[in-house]
Amino acid sequence: MTPMSAFWVDDLEVRVFRTEAQLGTAAATDAAAAMRSAVDQRNRANVMFASGNSQFAFLDALTARDDVPWERITAFHMDEYVGMDHTHPASFARYMRERITDVVHPATFHYVDGMNAASAECERYSKLLRAHPLDLCCLGVGENGHLAFNDPPFADFDDPLDVKEIELDDASRRQQVGEGHFALIDDVPTTAITVTIPALLRAARVLAVVPESRKAVAVHTALDGPIATSCPASILRRTSQATLFLDLASAANVSKP
Repeated sequence: MTPMSAFWVDDLEVRVFRTEAQLGTAAATDAAAAMRSAVDQRNRANVMFASGNSQFAFLDALTARDDVPWERITAFHMDEYVGMDHTHPASFARYMRERITDVVHPATFHYVDGMNAASAECERYSKLLRAHPLDLCCLGVGENGHLAFNDPPFADFDDPLDVKEIELDDASRRQQVGEGHFALIDDVPTTAITVTIPALLRAARVLAVVPESRKAVAVHTALDGPIATSCPASILRRTSQATLFLDLASAANVSKP
């Protein structure tokens, strides 16, 4: 799928598509190619996925393809609320199960366990990630510019940890309400376990899938503002193996060359 426009911001390739559906199809094409390449080289691919409403079109397109060797895929996700059972409607483990595992049946999906003690779970998941270097990381960008749950108050571009417990920024909690996962902000947990920014961007290939008008301010800040933890997504501009996929709505405020 040919983008309407494509350009570079520092080390980051940016592609803009007319619609969210076109964006999802194009990102799925790149993701499938990266997964096949890793399997061709090592007979196995390690892949991390983001959750959230912005990933629907991408995941629908990816799981509909017939050229992805899911039987050779070891998969991970990025975050989970502390104390949340995997059956809860807002659980990210449940999101992954319903949108990936139960649909295409990858060889293994390692879920973050929100019911485990946070310190023990951070250590367990860190060891899994170290044992399975990521070939591909498919991430989104939050309304406050976060990557995974690395919100501006807690983001660290040089984080020594791979997985950590964080307090959720109010903007992240409001986003969860706005996406319909909780009725009220008081219902949203205040702490979560997240994969850190260095661990996300250590992947051999990074695809940032960012549609929708509600992401336009974050995208503008990430691309046109300073590279700073005040907008964690700005670090993508120093990630040469990354591509940012936008639609017209999310790219509305971007200064294009």
